[in-house]
Amino acid sequence: MVNMTISVPEDLKSRLDSRPEINWSEVARQAWREKADRLDFLDKLTVNSKATDKDIEELARKVKRGMAAKYDKKA
Repeated sequence: MVNMTISVPEDLKSRLDSRPEINWSEVARQAWREKADRLDFLDKLTVNSKATDKDIEELARKVKRGMAAKYDKKA
C-alpha cells in the first residue's frame, strides 16, 4: 500500500483530532474507493454514448430547472 499526504483546513483537523477513536485513514480510503467506483460505473454507462458535450450541458440545464421548479413549489 502507498502513502498519500493531503491538506485539510485547520478547523477540520481539529474536529478530526477530537475523535481519536476513528480511523480517519480508513474513512478516507473507503470514500475514495466509493467515489472511484461510481466514476468507473459512469464511464461504463457512457462509453458508447453518442451524446455530445452540448447535449450533456442542455440536459444538465433541464434537470436543474426541473429541480428548481420542484423545490419552488414546496416553498
